[in-house]
Amino acid sequence: MSASSRLTSTLCRRAAATATPPSLTATSTTRVQTPQLARGIRGISSTTPSRLRPTTLSRTTNLLQRTAATLPTLPSTRLYSSTSAEEDSFDPASIDRESDEVDVCIIGGGPAGLSAAIRLKQLANAAGNDDFRVLLLEKAGEIGAHILSGAVIQPTAIDELIPDWLSEDNENRFTGATPAGKDSMSFLTKKWAIPCPTPPQMHNDGNYIVSLNEFTKWLGERAEEVGVEVYPGFAASEVLYKADGSVKGVATNDLGIGRNGKPKDSFERGMEFHARVTLFGEGCHGSLTKQVIKKFDLRSESQPQTYGLGIKEVWEVKPEKFDKGKIVHSMGYPLPMDTYGGAWMYHFGDNLVSVGQVVALDYNNPWLSPYGEFQKLKQHPLYRSVLEGGKCISYGARALVEGGFQSIPKVAFPGGALIGDTAGFVNVPKVKGTHNAMKSGMLAAEAAWNALQVPDNNSIFLYDYEDALRKSSIWKELKEVRNMRPSFHSPLGIYGGILYSGLEAFVLKGRVPWTLKHKTQDHAATKDAKDCSKIEYPKPDGEITFDILTSVSRTGTNHEEDQPVHLQVKDWEKHTRETWPRWKGLENRFCPAGVYEYVEDEGKEEGVRFQINAQNCIHCKTCDIKAPRQDINWQVPQGGEGPKYYMT
Repeated sequence: MSASSRLTSTLCRRAAATATPPSLTATSTTRVQTPQLARGIRGISSTTPSRLRPTTLSRTTNLLQRTAATLPTLPSTRLYSSTSAEEDSFDPASIDRESDEVDVCIIGGGPAGLSAAIRLKQLANAAGNDDFRVLLLEKAGEIGAHILSGAVIQPTAIDELIPDWLSEDNENRFTGATPAGKDSMSFLTKKWAIPCPTPPQMHNDGNYIVSLNEFTKWLGERAEEVGVEVYPGFAASEVLYKADGSVKGVATNDLGIGRNGKPKDSFERGMEFHARVTLFGEGCHGSLTKQVIKKFDLRSESQPQTYGLGIKEVWEVKPEKFDKGKIVHSMGYPLPMDTYGGAWMYHFGDNLVSVGQVVALDYNNPWLSPYGEFQKLKQHPLYRSVLEGGKCISYGARALVEGGFQSIPKVAFPGGALIGDTAGFVNVPKVKGTHNAMKSGMLAAEAAWNALQVPDNNSIFLYDYEDALRKSSIWKELKEVRNMRPSFHSPLGIYGGILYSGLEAFVLKGRVPWTLKHKTQDHAATKDAKDCSKIEYPKPDGEITFDILTSVSRTGTNHEEDQPVHLQVKDWEKHTRETWPRWKGLENRFCPAGVYEYVEDEGKEEGVRFQINAQNCIHCKTCDIKAPRQDINWQVPQGGEGPKYYMT
């Protein structure tokens, strides 16, 4: 199959794979039970291909024309068919991958990646360089489909990138921004909400409540308008290197591999994308970013990253309970005193409310379930009074970076750079990170553009990006709040953290000579189950609280069942022996999608069998972060799979 035919086949197949899955009906009393859905939500898929959008077709034509002009004649065989004997010895690497050459390749179609792409093409277009190629690969089937956040955004970066993004004169303006209204902050007990002063960092005058999922889709459209080659459904799974060790680009994963690791008749080799500069904007704890950080030792001068798990629902509430623009934040109940976290409720759009909770993943009690804590939160009068009588229309979860200033790694390396949350620019006390993610992408784009003006085939190092980052607003604001998050590690727990953070917020403002350290890596903070109090969570009522399967059914999650498990555990039996006795099923509780289970099995040494329901995975990355033995490795599944979030 020629390169052109390969790309046409790939795009058509991925368009089919990302067709909207059939709706699932699941309640607190009715589990999904079909032959394919014996445990968890398995194999949610559509057999009816969706039509390629006009923009997809234009992108296809553009890439096919370039491919035909730049690639040599390639072997015609790409689909694989064999006898069973041949399958046993077949090595996918024996088939050469096709490749494409671009100027800049960007991995990840979130705010950081799209901002970098748009800025690069703005610079190229202003210079009259129509041949400057910027290509963006996104693992989700559609731009924005894997994006989830609160979200109240600070508009500084988007104002700079697209100044007329809200202008009535702009026919392509973003229409989903709700101006932020009044703020409130409360400390919760089981029944009461005690008003607290809102820290200066959390004031939202001039900010906007948005669905980041919708905002990212809109950014993707703007990227296409300026000439970025945007390819959703392409999951980058491997970093490619030159002979000198610098990054050469990436390769997408092979398709048509069965769950047994053998090729199916539909097997197709992945594709390589080579670039002089490769920007990694995978978001929190990216699978390729992990490899790059390790290879170039980018954390040699920083502390390890720390994380939280954000769980979110979008509700349509009764009109009389809706207060457009209202912003509510809380701390305290239901989380234990020694567990950092907080919650939010944002009123936006037309009678829509975003409600969610973040639980720091350095919690020590293995009986704690972030999902269960979120369900308890919604029963608090502060939240229930708004949600009661409404309808939950969307659910999702995502790990987020919390390390702050101390945990920023080196961001540049030979051949590329890290941008956005993959590097860790979230301002935790401000409860915002989108503006910093976008700004970092823009800074990297400007550095890359300047570096590429030199007609030199040597590997590029973006020194200007490192320098610009340290002179930017990102560095300044993260340095000012660097001690707030680690202050919660004091013996006073949440109370000590609140007191110290209040002092920093209102008085010190980061002007102290010390920098507090994070206590430990998240996975190492977990205590043995026998040393902790067991937590029993109430059964869901089906109105305000829900079981996990009902929630996952609201994510649109879609994975082909017959493929290798992308949640890689080398030895499941060894994992059970080393993990079950000490932590008693921690994975089942930290996962917000019901992916992990320990099933009773009399034939097993521990009396249980470890099971992974990979089809449920909503790509939150929590397992890769929190697994105590660090023996779960999250990798990308086939391109286009995973959640299909709505209004998140």
